[in-house]
Amino acid sequence: MPATKNALIIGASRGLGLGLVQRLKEDGWAVTATVRDTHKADKLHAVADVQIEQLDMDDAQSVSDLHQRLQGQVFDLLFVNAGIKGPDDQTPGAAPAQEVAQLFLTNSVAPISLAQHFTDSLRADTGVLAFMSSVLGSITSPDAPELALYKASKAALNSLTNTYVSQLGERKLTVLSLHPGWVKTDMGGEGAQIDVATSTRGLVDVINAYTGKGGHYFLDYQGQTIVW
Repeated sequence: MPATKNALIIGASRGLGLGLVQRLKEDGWAVTATVRDTHKADKLHAVADVQIEQLDMDDAQSVSDLHQRLQGQVFDLLFVNAGIKGPDDQTPGAAPAQEVAQLFLTNSVAPISLAQHFTDSLRADTGVLAFMSSVLGSITSPDAPELALYKASKAALNSLTNTYVSQLGERKLTVLSLHPGWVKTDMGGEGAQIDVATSTRGLVDVINAYTGKGGHYFLDYQGQTIVW
């Protein structure tokens, strides 16, 4: 029988992160999942045989502590899912500076910082690093002006990911910037097009399809390429 694959899912207490954990467990993966507050993760605790770790991705010390706790573990997948919508008013100049800074830290900078800590924990040749991006992060997309800052934060994540990939040298790593679709989550709303199960099943299928390819790809949950 093939060896069990190991995944580390960042931001898994609810929504897409929780859905990813559920789909991977259905497929027989061993899963480590992080949450900001272990006391507010009832649905994740209900998933059998998941290693749950506390992490505030925005806190460098918290990331360092997690890396130390997981020292020696090898992962086939690191999926950085954590992210926020940002200020209610996303008109540039209207949103409070502190909220704008928090948005870009959480959505753009912190995911790359975390990935840098765990690059060496990904399995050589076949390891997959996935970031939860968005089609709104494509600078060719004029959609959703009401989410102007969120869009910019995802475009920044894509840009920083490109830079990260360029610095990997000879290391063969598959890096995926993934759009989950318009999903019925707290962020997507009840009027969204698809449910969490549909999105996360698609995302896992895309990850499996691209394992071992190497390089950086911007894809949706159906495996369709998105223009940067």
